[in-house]
Amino acid sequence: MREYFLIFIVAAAITYLSTPLVRALAVVTGAFTPVRERDVHSTPIPRLGGVAIFLGFAAAALVARQLPFLSGVYSSGQISGILMGAAIVCLVGAVDDIHELDWMTKLAGQVLAAGVMAYKGVQLLAIPFFGTATVLPAPALVAVTVLIVLATANAVNFIDGLDGLAAGVVGIAALAFFSYSYLLSKSYFPANVFTNAAFVTAAVLGCCVGFLPHNFHPARLFMGDSGALLLGLLLASATISITGNVDPSQFTGGSVTAALLPIAVPLAVLSLPFLDMVFAVVRRTLAGQRPWHPDSKHLHHRMLEIGHGHRTAVLILYLWAALLSLGTVSFAFVEGWRAALGITVASVAAVALTVWLPRWSAARRL
Repeated sequence: MREYFLIFIVAAAITYLSTPLVRALAVVTGAFTPVRERDVHSTPIPRLGGVAIFLGFAAAALVARQLPFLSGVYSSGQISGILMGAAIVCLVGAVDDIHELDWMTKLAGQVLAAGVMAYKGVQLLAIPFFGTATVLPAPALVAVTVLIVLATANAVNFIDGLDGLAAGVVGIAALAFFSYSYLLSKSYFPANVFTNAAFVTAAVLGCCVGFLPHNFHPARLFMGDSGALLLGLLLASATISITGNVDPSQFTGGSVTAALLPIAVPLAVLSLPFLDMVFAVVRRTLAGQRPWHPDSKHLHHRMLEIGHGHRTAVLILYLWAALLSLGTVSFAFVEGWRAALGITVASVAAVALTVWLPRWSAARRL
């Protein structure tokens, strides 16, 4: 655990220290987010924060290579593949932050990044389905791997609409997935807690913590597409690294838990961005619009509409993200009834805060 803590500290420190420099670069290059009808900020804000996040992750990867135990994760070449994919998608996002690219070019960049990772070994080996590992033909597994990267990267991009929202939600997701991968690996015999998934999520958590002081409301810098697509790709790489390599017999909670969790946990970890993306695609399709056509009806817009302030909306969405991700992970290591009880209590509190807090605040102002 000490090596992971060091990785977290390095990623957080480099991201935090490099963000002001990246902000200056954004100002010089004219990488600003203009004020659009769907936006909630009132003045143009620099964007290019993903470059600082990439620097934090790359620094953590370089440090990990020098550590006695974590250096072993480099033996397969997958970490190098993740770094290459991260560099590609961050570069595509950075170009888009400065000179907006068309959706086809951005999609091609994401597919290229996912393809490089798959070539370096970051791909599904099997798909866990109701307690058994289903092996598909290699081209099909590569295709599923690319789809996971695309879905996760764009889900994070969809939810990046309030100051600090995407960084906080991804940080919570990284914490949940780190807990899952670390504790699961620790339960094996012999235990091996030094895994690609645990390293990536520890570094991503550090990057998010280092970036948030600059990005929380009122934000001085947005992460932009360079950050949203990068964080999505990194989380996808952790998901791919561990999904399909899970022994269901290691779970606590019975056969149903063992059968469902290998699929449920990766989905739950980013359930909030995924739900927002699915709702947006369905909503826009039903309205006769293209799925990628922007609008102002995302979950965070709904929170503002019912009366939450900017910071309050973000914090409550953090609560929902933690409830969905950490709550689902708890089923892997806690007796089912205890996990269900904790989730029920937390859900009641989350619903009460979501629905009633604006009314309480309005009543106090009267």
